[in-house]
Amino acid sequence: MEERDDYKFLKLRDAISCLNQRVNLVGVVLELGLPKKSKGTDFFISLKIADESYSDPGISVNFFAESVEKLPVVASPGDIILLSHVVMKTHEREVYAFFNKKFSSFALYEGLSGGDFVPYQVSARFRTRELDKKFIADLRKWLTGFQLNTDPNDFQFLREIKEGQRLSLICKILHICEVAEKEWIIYVWDGTDAPSKKIQTKMTDEMDNPLPLQLEKEPLPRDVLCTFPSAGSVLMVVLGEGNKNLGLGFLKTGIWLNFLNIICEVHAGLWRGVLMPFTKLRYVPREFRYVLGCQRCYEERLSEKWGRMPWSCFPSPSTVTGCFLFD
Repeated sequence: MEERDDYKFLKLRDAISCLNQRVNLVGVVLELGLPKKSKGTDFFISLKIADESYSDPGISVNFFAESVEKLPVVASPGDIILLSHVVMKTHEREVYAFFNKKFSSFALYEGLSGGDFVPYQVSARFRTRELDKKFIADLRKWLTGFQLNTDPNDFQFLREIKEGQRLSLICKILHICEVAEKEWIIYVWDGTDAPSKKIQTKMTDEMDNPLPLQLEKEPLPRDVLCTFPSAGSVLMVVLGEGNKNLGLGFLKTGIWLNFLNIICEVHAGLWRGVLMPFTKLRYVPREFRYVLGCQRCYEERLSEKWGRMPWSCFPSPSTVTGCFLFD
């Protein structure tokens, strides 16, 4: 543990034994919930952080603030957070860190993609110090070899989605846009085709109110569409009713994320995902074998004569489905 003026930074393994004490922590954000309104007047968000001493399951950090803007806005799971004067507490035998808005502070740094040691968000009371650079550099080095301690069978592909069920999807974020004020759409993809759906409608209804060919009010620009993969379904993900006033502009395109407890539904004849108040966003390493399998299968699919055709068009299973099996 390193000395920093009047306090120390603790490893997470050591912090869990410091109940009801103020501590200082630094860790990688492995999981984050969506900001939400608390039962009082504050806004709330929960993050789960880890370091080399306590990567599984990690420690939750609960934040309360007067506004969403004062909460930590994590640009991407896998970024690094530095916390000062948080209080270690316990609830139902689970130890967590509590961020007290009166005396706690934080700073957020880019994770593996970061090329400097300048935080992209700091709270009002936070002071950056020279020793911070060592903590950030050490965690970035640790992240290069970090792997999730999970079973790939715990996740579902887009080809396996079902209406109304809580799903755990690992997808690549292709595009994010604000289609109206506080109305966001995330476009995600994993290389597989979502199940086809039968549409029950009457011809007379179709004449007066035809089903849309897209859910957006305006089509995406051509230059954006040209960046999308040429095979596999692109699923639109929206915010549920409980999160309508919250933005998603903090997410990055091009990264893979685990959408835990996302709900999928058919809306106007088209599949869409819905982020609910209980949905979590989890970090996925770039070298995670699930991600590598998706990318390899997509490349093999493009080499097939009919690889760009949806699999539901074939009377028998596609020849490339086997590449999703994991050892």
